[in-house]
Amino acid sequence: VGLHNHGFWRPKALLDTARFTLSLSSRHRKNHQDSQALWKHEAVQKYLETLSKEYQQVSHQLSADSLNDFEQRALRRRCADLSPIAAAFQEIKEAEREVQELEAMCTELDSRDEKQLLELALEEKKGLDKKMNMLCRKLFQLLVPKEKYDRSPVILEVTAGRTTGGDICQQFTKEMFEMYQNYADYKRWTFDIVNYTPAEIGGLHHAAAHISGENVYRHLKYEGGTHRVQRIPETGMSARMQRIHTGTMSVIVLPQPEEVDVKVDPKDLRIDTFRAKGAGGQHVNKTDSAVRIVHLPTGLAVECQQERSQLVNKETALRTLRAKLYQQVIEKQLSQEQSSRKLQLGTRAQSERIRTYNFTQDRVTDHRISYDARNIKEILSGKEALDKLINRLLEFAEIEAVTQYLENLQALEGGG
Repeated sequence: VGLHNHGFWRPKALLDTARFTLSLSSRHRKNHQDSQALWKHEAVQKYLETLSKEYQQVSHQLSADSLNDFEQRALRRRCADLSPIAAAFQEIKEAEREVQELEAMCTELDSRDEKQLLELALEEKKGLDKKMNMLCRKLFQLLVPKEKYDRSPVILEVTAGRTTGGDICQQFTKEMFEMYQNYADYKRWTFDIVNYTPAEIGGLHHAAAHISGENVYRHLKYEGGTHRVQRIPETGMSARMQRIHTGTMSVIVLPQPEEVDVKVDPKDLRIDTFRAKGAGGQHVNKTDSAVRIVHLPTGLAVECQQERSQLVNKETALRTLRAKLYQQVIEKQLSQEQSSRKLQLGTRAQSERIRTYNFTQDRVTDHRISYDARNIKEILSGKEALDKLINRLLEFAEIEAVTQYLENLQALEGGG
C-alpha cells in the first residue's frame, strides 16, 4: 500500500489509496472532527512512531563508510522525506507534554488564593490546544501529498437550476458567481470571465470564469456540486405571504494545467458565431463576436462572448474546450471513482446538494462535513468566512485521506 521494497514508506502512496470524496461515515465524523482528535488515534501513533524510528535508522546508516553512491543517494532522499515528518512528530509530542503538565497544575490550583493563577494556566492551555491542532494539521499535510492538479488554474462554471425555484435560482446563481469572484480577489487570484449569460429579471442563467493564482484548484475543488438556497423572494405573492422558496444551482470546477496537451482536429469542430448578450459595452448587439464551439465526437459545447474580438473569443473557447477534454483524460485515470464532473454536477436534484444556504435562518450548512456557519452575507461576500469554510473542508480531506490510508495499511498487516 505504501511500502518501498526495503520497507521504506513512499508519501505518494497515500493519494494512490485514498482519494477524498467527502463521504466520512458517522463514526469518523464523531471521532475525527479535527486533526488533534485523529492524532490521538492508536493507529496514527503507531504509524508515526514507526516513521520516527525509521528516520533515526536512516540517519545512522548515512554515517556508514561502506555505502556506495547509489545507496547514499537513496538514503538521502529517504531522509529528506522523513525529516519534516519526524520533526513535526517530536514538536507535537513536546507540546503534548506541556499540556499534560498544565493539566496536572490546574488540578492542584483550587484554593481561592490561587484562582488568578488558575485562570492564567487555563488561558495558557487554550493557547497550547490551538497550537496542538495547528501542529497536527501541519503533520497530516506532510503525510498527504499534494494532488497533481492542486496548483493548477481552474475553469469554474455556474448554472441555475432548470426545474426548481424559477427566478430564485437565477438570482442565487448570480450571487454565487459574485461570491467566487470576490473570493478570487480575497486570495489575490486572477478572475477572467469567459462566458456570462444573464437572465431577463436580473439574475444569471450560466457563467464561466478562468481563475489563476496560487493553489487555486486546491481551494476550489470541493466547491463543485449542487448548492441549494432557501429564502423568501423580495417581490411577488410569496414575499407578501412570507412563503419560503427553495431553488438550486450547480458549480463545476475543472482543473486546467498550464500545459494541456490535447490535440483537437479542426474537422471535429462546429464553430458558430452570434451576437453577445448582457454586459460588455454597446458593441455587444452590433457584431457577431460571440463564439460557440461544439466538439462533435463528444458533444461538448463551449461559448465565449466577453471580448470584442471574435478571434480572441475563439481562442478562449478553444482553450476551455481543451480543458474539458483534458478533464475526460483525468477522469479515465480515476476510473475506480465516479468521474469528478458527474460527482460535482449530478442531476442537480435537491437530494444531491452539497451545501444549503438558508436565508430565513441565516445559516449555511455543508452537508458533507455537518458544518454550520452563521451570517450568510459574510459567506457570500467571498472573504474570511468563506475561506474558513473551505479550509474546514480541506482539513476533513486530509483527515479522511490519512484515516483511509491507515485502514488500508492495517488491513494488509492483518491479511485482510
